[in-house]
Amino acid sequence: MTSGMESEMEQLREEVRRLRESVARLTPPLEALLKMRSYHVYKRESVDLPLLPDERHIEEYCRLLRHYSFRLFLRDVIKNHEGFTTDDVTRYAARDVTEQYVAALEKMGLVQKAGERYRLSRGPVRSFGPTLEWFVARIFEREFRTEAIWGVRFRRANVGGDYDVIAKFNGDIIYVEVKSSPPRQIYQNEISAFMNRVDDLSPEIAVFLMDTELRMKDKIVPMFEEELSARGVSKRVERMEKELFHISDRIFIINSRGGIEGNIEKVMRWHLLHSQ
Repeated sequence: MTSGMESEMEQLREEVRRLRESVARLTPPLEALLKMRSYHVYKRESVDLPLLPDERHIEEYCRLLRHYSFRLFLRDVIKNHEGFTTDDVTRYAARDVTEQYVAALEKMGLVQKAGERYRLSRGPVRSFGPTLEWFVARIFEREFRTEAIWGVRFRRANVGGDYDVIAKFNGDIIYVEVKSSPPRQIYQNEISAFMNRVDDLSPEIAVFLMDTELRMKDKIVPMFEEELSARGVSKRVERMEKELFHISDRIFIINSRGGIEGNIEKVMRWHLLHSQ
């Protein structure tokens, strides 16, 4: 691609960003959209996460979080929170890349050297899940120029539990369930809970996002098919492309192969093209 074409593409991207910001200003705020459905937020997660650096390093941290190998590396760091060496967390990337990841966390103040080992500066951390939810909400805010909240609970007795990420899109509501566990650690009751929240909130778009590059067709898709059958629903799980699936152009089942941001964008584009 020539430099002229690259410049034109960047101008187009910037114009799309401006249009998204204009639409966001012209539509009701996210909490107002939720209140219209009798959903009143009484709890949301703060940004005071043990695995979150200060504002100086946020952009670099988000750049690293885009890499699947870095997210897997962070899971190993959490697992070895009492202390680890580079060898302990060199499973998903080459050693030199892992050394760069460790150095980046040390620079950001997230880990510190303790003798020959490293340990989390603000540990222990129980799960990578909240950090991943924060990152997905950040994608909506920064890349799609729209409001997003995460780790949300409502004053509503119908369905319990947290709604991982809720965002606004052209005046519609997107609900994203974020799973940091591999498919083998997902159980049928989690699919049922997700579908219960979708039925109750009735978002225009609902996404079941698994942070994995493994196949969704082998286990996760059959679990959704089983859930639909148990509910007496005749709708089918259909493939969008590769390991991205949808149910009636509204409920989406996706993994992170190819990038979380890119797959969310595919979901939004699919919904726009097929929901008319």
